[in-house]
Amino acid sequence: MPRTALLVSTALLAALVPLSVARAADDPAPTPVDRFEGEVPFASQPADGIFTWGSDSDDPPTLQLAERTDAPEGAKVLSGTYDISGYGGFTHDFAATEPAHDWSAHKGIRFWWDGQDNGKKTAFEIKDGGTNGEASELWTTSFTDDFTGWKQIEIPFTDFVYRTDYQPVGGIDHVLGLTQMWGYAVTLPVGIKGQFAMDDVELYGKADQALRASVTTDAAVYPVKEGGTASVKVTVATTGSAPIDDPVTVAYETTGGTAEAGKDYKAVSGTLTFPAGTASGATQTIQVPTLKDRPAESAETIPLKLTVTGAKAPAETPQVVIDAHGLPYLDSKLPVKKRVADLLSRMSLEEKAGQMTQAERGAVGTGGDIAAYDLGSLLSGGGSTPTPNTPAAWAQMIDSFQLRAQATRFQIPLIYGVDAVHGHNNLAGATIMPHNIGIGATRDPQLAEKAGAVTASEVRATGIPWDFAPCLCVSRDERWGRSYESFGEDPALVKSMETIIQGLQGRADGRDLSRDDKVLATAKHFVGDGGTSYGSSTTGSYTIDQGVTTVTRQQLEAIHLAPFQTAVDRGIGTVMPSYSSLDIVGDGLGPVKMHARADMIDGVLKGRMGFKGFVISDWNAMDQLPGDYPAHVRTAVNAGVDMMMVPYGYKDFTSTLIAEVKAGRVSERRVDDAVSRILTQKFRLGLFEHPYADTSGASKIGSTAHRAVARQAAAESQVLLKNSGDVLPLKKSEKVYVAGSNADDLGNQTGGWTLTWQGQSGTHTTGTTILQGMKNAGGDVTYSKDASAPTSGYDVGVVVVGETPYAEGVGDVGNGNDLVLTAADQAAVDKVCAAMKCAVLIVSGRPQLIGDRLGEIDALVASWLPGTEGDGVADVLYGKRAFTGQLPVTWPKSEAQLPINVGDASYDPQYPYGWGLTTLTKAPKGGEATLRALGAAARAAERAGASSTGRKLVGEARLLVQAKVGQSITATVSKPFADADHLLLTGRYGAAVQKLTEAYEAA
Repeated sequence: MPRTALLVSTALLAALVPLSVARAADDPAPTPVDRFEGEVPFASQPADGIFTWGSDSDDPPTLQLAERTDAPEGAKVLSGTYDISGYGGFTHDFAATEPAHDWSAHKGIRFWWDGQDNGKKTAFEIKDGGTNGEASELWTTSFTDDFTGWKQIEIPFTDFVYRTDYQPVGGIDHVLGLTQMWGYAVTLPVGIKGQFAMDDVELYGKADQALRASVTTDAAVYPVKEGGTASVKVTVATTGSAPIDDPVTVAYETTGGTAEAGKDYKAVSGTLTFPAGTASGATQTIQVPTLKDRPAESAETIPLKLTVTGAKAPAETPQVVIDAHGLPYLDSKLPVKKRVADLLSRMSLEEKAGQMTQAERGAVGTGGDIAAYDLGSLLSGGGSTPTPNTPAAWAQMIDSFQLRAQATRFQIPLIYGVDAVHGHNNLAGATIMPHNIGIGATRDPQLAEKAGAVTASEVRATGIPWDFAPCLCVSRDERWGRSYESFGEDPALVKSMETIIQGLQGRADGRDLSRDDKVLATAKHFVGDGGTSYGSSTTGSYTIDQGVTTVTRQQLEAIHLAPFQTAVDRGIGTVMPSYSSLDIVGDGLGPVKMHARADMIDGVLKGRMGFKGFVISDWNAMDQLPGDYPAHVRTAVNAGVDMMMVPYGYKDFTSTLIAEVKAGRVSERRVDDAVSRILTQKFRLGLFEHPYADTSGASKIGSTAHRAVARQAAAESQVLLKNSGDVLPLKKSEKVYVAGSNADDLGNQTGGWTLTWQGQSGTHTTGTTILQGMKNAGGDVTYSKDASAPTSGYDVGVVVVGETPYAEGVGDVGNGNDLVLTAADQAAVDKVCAAMKCAVLIVSGRPQLIGDRLGEIDALVASWLPGTEGDGVADVLYGKRAFTGQLPVTWPKSEAQLPINVGDASYDPQYPYGWGLTTLTKAPKGGEATLRALGAAARAAERAGASSTGRKLVGEARLLVQAKVGQSITATVSKPFADADHLLLTGRYGAAVQKLTEAYEAA
């Protein structure tokens, strides 16, 4: 390929790689990747193109294809400027609509770089495997800009290493295959204003066999019972599966480790040979016999050193591990307390620190650091999944991590956690329940327990024993981006839904935790995260999430702490503190981050409430505490946080914690308490006996039976707010015009925390949209998303509108979000409701301001985020089930009213807390006389402890009142009506009917 001459001095020219690079006779010709002559556009996925990125709006570099007379190749180069504070750079992704590229014939990749001699490192990354350039493995290296003018940078593929600090999908197979390449990326230096130019990216050289062929073992760790023989399978494989060209030899010997040759095992050594022509995938086996020497001892390691000639050696030395045996903590017949005490007495400070540490799966790569740092726990953050995202891949991944823990001295199993907040929501194809706000709307504690049981079953079947759920926040302001994770605004409602804990964990004494369909649950976020004041957040652009909750002591106890006492009484296994700060009026402390509040964590939760489980921090939450890093560590640990979620900072945390203990700033007693709590739950979960995934329940994931529970939950969560003219239920004989952005969008229907942290619109998992559910119900349905199709000739319209997915602070109102329907949704409502009778369904995580359109809407339904089973929504629309849902939060008239909650002195909402019309059931007749009779019967039921009867009587009174009120909902009606539902949930049935009578009289 011709290149133009360089306009540089002779001395500089001599310092550079020659323009005409000589190559061996059998080397393939260089293969161009980018010439920067305009053949590749500035574009992004799914098209072939170059695009920029950065940590904020200022960090992406500026790019242009600039004509340069000194261009190393052609007439143009890629040039740009940058000033990066966080991170930034540019990428060339190949077209996702075309097959990936095969780079395996070449030695490496090279390009010309116009040096600025700034002494900074520039990262260069290539993309391997996966479905496209943005869902691939990232392999990285760097070069230093310590020269001036053009220089050709050559990088052999052997220099690239798998990125462990960030992977978009957590890795495909951790092997740089080179047969499915999706492009490259350049990460520019931080902290300087700079400019750059680049030209002629190409593949060069001939791949040597050491790159194309590799030797691997079938595992990194081989546990074996004392006296048994370990079998290590050694495999040679090639890129593209071609036979090897030259012989490959593998010399092996047992050497080093904690086991003693001749006493603990028989030393072995020798050489395996794979002759030229050996098929890719051929395997030979090395046997390592162990010996019986002592009746009781900890695990011992036997590294098997492999020296490979003719191929790439394994990334690490495999280890045979002689299992720990005969020690009391291994005896499953002993009480858990004795097992914990025995194990704790044997552990070093370093091992204890490891148990208090939780890392993200993406940070540990293939898991070598699990044993190196004695890690006690791993997690998957939102969207952190194996590839492919299947039950089998989850189980295989977690088993591979558990295998690593077997290489530690006491073989303490990992406890792996996920945010399964409405079903196993990280797993594609799982059963996705309505979010908690919808579960709260059902007012059905038995259903909440069933939903928890389905979730636990699907989570445990993938090898995961721990769920960061349920959220027990009492959401007091719908502007909070996390409000849909709350069961409601009333602590009494939240407490009533905590039956979900038994669904997740089983019986309160923990005896069911070792079952293959139960998981350890987490009550979060302790305490007050639902009460933060709007505008108090100091996290980025958040407005309310992670802000300050300002309350009196009495408000704290009655509203926010009450659900946690219930959780402790129900045997909750773990508790997660909140990111938010707590400001208790009159205590003189001001706002204090919850992860620093020893008075609340150690004092109230563990002390007064008697919580016996362990406290797990939120994601990097201690980094928000004041002071330097050691101060963060000692403050959080001394406050009572037992395990620290430090996704990518686990090395710093363990070393700092050890240093703080040695310095006397964290006591060994505090560490022992934390580790004892953690080990207790691991023993109760049965992890020491069964550390690996029990996948016997995997066939139930997404099963008909599980989806039936989710369908029931979706149906019961629907709240009928208005139903003029009995538009609902629909009749199958009616011609129905369906419109709106959320009628046929599974992603919008499932919301945030679904496959990814923030969720996404579109079809991303298995389920049924509301539109499809209506068709499945036998409805005569025509669909026009934007209502652009003609509207004549229809009996009724159904317009499904609402929000797109979000989570946490990203979803805060004021952070790019509001409570108003989009212009497109408003237009769809206006057009359909002007043309025919209409029902409007609002699919959202919180109330939407709809008052200005209520007059034109005949029926209004709060659908919340119903999950994957749109059939459940169709069940109530078509009358297969009655509408029975009630508002779990107050529906405001305007944003100016917020926060507005049941019990407020001033209370004048659009719809009060507890409101919910019904279908298929007639309201009682008789007016006040009937209410008096219901009140008397309710008081009698209360005295007799007949809760089921009491609830039914209050429900009848509610229907009677709603029938009279209609849509004439005034402040004098709303306040006693909402108060009645709170009284009902606290078991005061007579008083509830009395309040409903007040509402009736005010109507």
